[in-house]
Amino acid sequence: MSDNFQDVVLDTIQPQAEAADSATAAQATAPAPTADQSTDDSSYTLMMTAVRAAIDRKGGNVVALHVAEVSFITDYFVIVTGFSRVQVRAIAQSIDAEIEETLDRLPLHKEGMSDGSWVLLDYGELIVHVLLPDEREFYNLEAFWGHADRVEIPAELFEAS
Repeated sequence: MSDNFQDVVLDTIQPQAEAADSATAAQATAPAPTADQSTDDSSYTLMMTAVRAAIDRKGGNVVALHVAEVSFITDYFVIVTGFSRVQVRAIAQSIDAEIEETLDRLPLHKEGMSDGSWVLLDYGELIVHVLLPDEREFYNLEAFWGHADRVEIPAELFEAS
């Protein structure tokens, strides 16, 4: 999976880097996004939809990171643990279906559904990682992106599931 994942990351980063170069002047005057974005912001809404779907499927240790200020790759990461390959796929499918149904969005890229140890859903401004516990511990994405702001997930989302 790691070789495929590296290819996916490189495929994602290269076009965005070229787009970032051409948009640098426009971004210089735009205000920087903050972790306290309002709930009507489309990136935030997309991220919270993914979080809700992951929690509904009993995803473990759901973490949302606002990475826009530290990376040009995306605005948000959602990282979720699934406790079996079947659950990893089910969580990813639930997120995919919920975002398509409520926001009429499809991922730009999916990776890892057949293996089920690490599924990546790339929506452009949101990247969702659903991992088995061993993969999550090994890759430790939260530590790698530790300088990003954590988004507080409302407690009622956990209570409702």
